[in-house]
Parts: sequence; C-alpha cells; structure tokens
Amino acid sequence: MRIVHATSELFPYIKTGGLADAVAALTGALADRGHELAVFLPGYRTVLDGPHVAGAQASHQFKVEMGDAFLSGEVYTLKPRPGLTLYLICREEFFDRQRPYWTGTRDYDDNDARFIFFQKAVVELLRLTDFKADIVHCHDWQTSLLPIFLREAERRYEVTLALKTVFTIHNIAYQGVFPRKSYTLTNLPDELMSIDGLEYYDQMCMLKGGIIFADLVTTVSPQYAKEIQTPEFGNGLDGVIGTRLDDLHGLLNGIDTAVWNPATDKCLPARYSADDLKGKSICRAKLLKEFGWSLKFKGPIFGMICRFTAAKGLDLVLAAKEFFAKENCRLIVLGSGEKEYEELFEKLATAYPAKVGICMRHDEAMSHWVEAGADFFLMPSLFEPCGLNQMYSQAYGTVPIVSNVGGLVDTVTDCAVSPATGTGIITVAAPTEFTAALQRALELYAQKPAYAAVQRRAMLRDFSWTKAVGAYEQLYMAAL
Repeated sequence: MRIVHATSELFPYIKTGGLADAVAALTGALADRGHELAVFLPGYRTVLDGPHVAGAQASHQFKVEMGDAFLSGEVYTLKPRPGLTLYLICREEFFDRQRPYWTGTRDYDDNDARFIFFQKAVVELLRLTDFKADIVHCHDWQTSLLPIFLREAERRYEVTLALKTVFTIHNIAYQGVFPRKSYTLTNLPDELMSIDGLEYYDQMCMLKGGIIFADLVTTVSPQYAKEIQTPEFGNGLDGVIGTRLDDLHGLLNGIDTAVWNPATDKCLPARYSADDLKGKSICRAKLLKEFGWSLKFKGPIFGMICRFTAAKGLDLVLAAKEFFAKENCRLIVLGSGEKEYEELFEKLATAYPAKVGICMRHDEAMSHWVEAGADFFLMPSLFEPCGLNQMYSQAYGTVPIVSNVGGLVDTVTDCAVSPATGTGIITVAAPTEFTAALQRALELYAQKPAYAAVQRRAMLRDFSWTKAVGAYEQLYMAAL
C-alpha cells in the first residue's frame, strides 16, 4: 500500500510525549513490511537544527490559501529508511520556535493558523507529488482537518489524492478548540461550521472534524475506545463519538524494540535480558550514583517519567509523600511541564534529599536509565489512552504500578488477581488506594522469588510493533 502519515511529532526528530514514539514505530514497521510511506512533519527549528536531518534536500515550494491571503512555504525531504520518505513542512513564521506547541507557560496564540497551514500544505504536497495514496492517516487535533481538506481539494482540482482516510485519537483531552473567527482560515464552506460540523459551543473544534469526516476513527487501545464513549472520559465529545461507533476501532500501540530493548539498549551502562539480569543491577547502581545515594542501598527504587500535568496522577504521588519519607525506598521522577508541579516536586526533593530525586528536563538517555535502574515504575494516571512506559517497564523488568484506566488495563495483568500470569500492580487512581498499592510493592519486593517471577513474566511479553502493525494493516485493507 501507499500510505501517508501526518503528525505533529516524530521520534527522534521532535518529541514531547508518546505520540512521537508511536507514529515513528508504526511508520517504520509499515515500511519494513514493504509498504511505501510518506510522512509529513512540521519543520520546527529544533528539527532542522537537529542531528537527524543531515542531508535533507529542499524539494518543493508551495502556496496555500489562508483566509484572504496566500502563504508560501518550502519542503525539505529525506529518506531515513528504505520505503519511507519524510517531508518537513517549513515556514519560519510558524515553526521557527523553541517548542512545538507552547511558550512554556501558555499555548501559542496562533496555533490555529500554524496547524491549518501545515495540513493544507500536506494536501498541496500530495497534489504536487502525485503520490496517489491508498491511505492518509492523521494523528490528533493538529492533523484532524486533513480528511476535509483532502476531499475539498479533490473536488476543486478534480483529482483523487487518497482513497481512504484514518484518524487516530491519541488523547481526546486535547481538542484544538479555537474562536469561531479561526474558521475563516480554513476556507471551507460556511455550512461546515455548524453543530453537525466543526462548531462546538460557538467555537471551532478541530478534533471534532477528524472524528466526523475521516472514513475510520481509531484510538490507541481497546479500553480507551470504550471509555471515550462515556461522559467521564469523552471530554464533551462522547456524543460525537457515539455517531461513529461502527467505524471506531481500538488498536493497541506497540513499542519500538529497536529503541527499547534492554538486551541491545546503547543508552544503558550494561545490557541484560530475562535470562541474565546481572546488567540490571549495574543500571540500578548508576541511577543511585546519579542522585548521590549510597550504592549499598537495598530497598526498592520507584521511578516515574511523565509530563508534569494533573492527568498523570502527580497529585497521588505528592499525597503519598509520607510513605516515601517513612519507608525504606527511593523515588526518582523525570519530567517537566506545569510550573505548579515543578515547584511542588522541587519542594519534595528539598525536604527529603536522601529519599527523593527529581530531574526536571526532557532527557531521552535518562528515561532509559530510569526504566532500567528502577525496581517499580509509577503510572497512576487519571486517564491513559494507551501509555508506552508501562510496556517499556515490563520489557525492562521494572514492575509497573498503574491505575485501572485505558491502555494500562489492556497491557498490565495484576499479580494479586492473577498470581500465575501477573506482570504488575493495578490500582484505583485515589490517594488511599495508591498508597496501598505502594505497600503491596514493598511486600512483593521483600519476597525475592515472587518479585523475580513477576519480572520474568513481564520481560517475556511481546509488545513489539511486529505484532501490533498487523492490526493496522488489516484495518487499512478493510477500509480499502
């Protein structure tokens, strides 16, 4: 098949969360299976200046209509692997910035124009290159208008640009909601700015466009596909989701085992496998040394890697501070985000420097060290569409402690409920229950044979994209 993916993030070029990892792994796996892939990504300054785009060639210039103006841009092209071409859509006004979406304290005021421009550029490039896509696959609100833009361009130019479109909701909480006046930038017919189109409480909701107008809609786990049909998890769009149930599919993400594999991971000071765990103790020692703690420490290390936002269950971790202060354990948190949480975790680490270590930055290598060196991984999310770190943790023999939501339920088996097959600890996202889960972890860690059995079962699970990509191939074929 000839397959297009449009995304606002792609590992290793630009990453703020799991979206980048998921799209990179899926597109790479599809290319490896013999499909022809065209992947479109905004040409952010950090991407163009990064180490991974050496040799990129300026390939096209284009203009797109934006309201009552025509804006130009250029495209840089590279082939990072056989069967996959990456197109970087560039316009300095929109993408020459330090961060992809926000200033560090608030969203960019012109995110509507930035990503409408990006999507229109994708359509124009498909027309100019005559790619003739079988499938155009869009990801999250930043590309959710692509199905409409494609069909409008096909009508205008009397061509076929794509046979079918697929839209994936990675997180329904992020919806691309903008003032009604932003709709003029789309140049779409007035009737689409209605309750049956993009209108949402007298505003424009980009995500709604993808849900309504794509041929198929997917989420990144079966459980999340069920959850977003409810008011509790649908974030106001559960009614819209309800109109597409026949076309809604929950497909579980995988992990890129070329990047996340403790037996081959070049980020680690030592490598290891389910059959030989010696290297994991070396990774643990490196982690202890990194935070100035004694290498003789024998208790469990709890690790956590996330964006600093309430949805990740950070309040539950903060509420358990007495546990971390009292018990013979260590807590390491890697991440950054909302200032309120950065300050609260700095305060926690200052209060208990011998017990709590905080690393507030995006650090890819450090994230591998935490996954490898920790004994338990904390993921008490209030909602989690799929989640990747709980899968990374199992692959690295780091027992995950997760809440009973979304893809966490689909990928972790509770070792108390299923003693023979359990690979982690599942809890409810509430303070008392979360602290009880931490106590369960202490008890499990004290029983070395039982802990080792959970570790081994977790490491032997297959979360690779080799398995996961087949579901997407079947979906594409069914659509066609």
